[in-house]
Amino acid sequence: MFDRQPALINLSSTLTEIFPGSEPANLEIYFVSAESNPNPQILLASEEHLPALAALAGDIWRQHYPGIITSAQIEHMLARMYALATLRDELRRGIEFYRLLVAGRFVGFASLGALPEPGAWKLHKLYLLPAFHGRGLGSRLLAFCETEARRRGAQKLVLAVNKRNAKAITAYERNGFRVAAAVVTDCGGGFVMDDFIMEKALAVAGG
Repeated sequence: MFDRQPALINLSSTLTEIFPGSEPANLEIYFVSAESNPNPQILLASEEHLPALAALAGDIWRQHYPGIITSAQIEHMLARMYALATLRDELRRGIEFYRLLVAGRFVGFASLGALPEPGAWKLHKLYLLPAFHGRGLGSRLLAFCETEARRRGAQKLVLAVNKRNAKAITAYERNGFRVAAAVVTDCGGGFVMDDFIMEKALAVAGG
């Protein structure tokens, strides 16, 4: 879901033609395409960004979740989790939202906040438009969230992921998370969230 090596162009043969007599090994130069390494920005979101965030969530969920949950549950969850009143309340409760921009385009977001358990923080949300999967952007956003949590004294980062979301589970495992529990939670409307709880121990900042 998150990682793929940047697209590489090997110019050895071309350079050997330009500089005959030179060793190819000494001329092996690679360029990383702008598309595969777009120099993203991760910016703190404020209340003014919430409408765009809710709209992006709708785009992502409707592309990614069919086959994992029903269309009816997708719409129920979007209405429940991404109503502007809900997002504003989360901001006021100290949950932080971050926007991921690629070439100025808003393509993903994450949110995180402290849990009552001392030293534990939760990654509440981390989403990226499917068209931008496979470029390392999700891992970069995840690493940013880990750093922010660690900087505030977090010793553990926790998240919930649907048990059928195999792509996300694999990506989280690749980034050091492990399944700690399985839970089924009533989310209203006759639907449940059938999740794994995953967690990762965080090294002490500066340690």
